[in-house]
Amino acid sequence: MAKFIYNLQNVLNLKLKMEGQAKEAFSAARMALDEEEDKLKILLDRKRDYEEQARVLLSGTLNVLEIESNQKAITVMDDMIGAQRLQVKRAEQNLERAREQMTVAMQERKTQEILRERAFEEFLREENRAESKAIDELTSYTYGQKQGV
Repeated sequence: MAKFIYNLQNVLNLKLKMEGQAKEAFSAARMALDEEEDKLKILLDRKRDYEEQARVLLSGTLNVLEIESNQKAITVMDDMIGAQRLQVKRAEQNLERAREQMTVAMQERKTQEILRERAFEEFLREENRAESKAIDELTSYTYGQKQGV
């Protein structure tokens, strides 16, 4: 039996490599999003702490400087949280882009694998035809030899 050689094997190998790279990019984007979400959670926790501190300051003896400082800290935290939410949104967009690229790469790879499978099936059909032809020729030759004797 002849050896099967897929003419587009290099293309398939390239598609496999591109899919691997797309998966790595998706993983990196997922990790970046996780980091940005963690940063946002930390900022929200800090703001909650400042708000709790504000309640304590307002319930005890009033110190205007401390209350004012606390209010400024809460305002700064609001600004930082807003900026961090933008970072989270950007990271989500990057993740979605990476997901789309990974999906395309996977589809292209699957297409190449299907083409390879079809080529292999055609190769097997050709091999079976050739084998059948060889058997027929051998049978005809053997039959002809018996008739000639």
